[in-house]
Amino acid sequence: MKKTIFYFLCIAFTLVAPMALAQDVMNPGEEEEVYIVVDQMPEFPGGRQALFDFISTNVVYPTVARENGIEGKAIVQFVVEKDGSITHIEVVRTAGDPSLDKEAIRVVRAMPKWLPGKHRGKTLRVKYTVPFNFRLTAPEPKKK
Repeated sequence: MKKTIFYFLCIAFTLVAPMALAQDVMNPGEEEEVYIVVDQMPEFPGGRQALFDFISTNVVYPTVARENGIEGKAIVQFVVEKDGSITHIEVVRTAGDPSLDKEAIRVVRAMPKWLPGKHRGKTLRVKYTVPFNFRLTAPEPKKK
């Protein structure tokens, strides 16, 4: 005779959300909340391509990293405020070298004001993430 054994495993999940999704609840007392998803996400003046153009023209590869052949990808997050200014800049994934991370932060600080994010017509504070790819290219041969 076969015996059936049942096991019960109880798992408790705690959802920790430091930022809110602006979907259904927007109470007047929560104006200082930082949202991660809104109807209209913040936008760099001129759009996404203008953002990448700004980054590529303003990044100065750190000498120390260049001399040591260090490459990497930094992920930088920041908050686009209701007035379009940028605050709370942080590196959430390091490029592997502090000089590369500092350069990514410097470029974000140099950005002009953005078009702020909106949800249901209301301007809100929104968290935004931008990747910075640091890649060394071989120097072009000098023409004679």
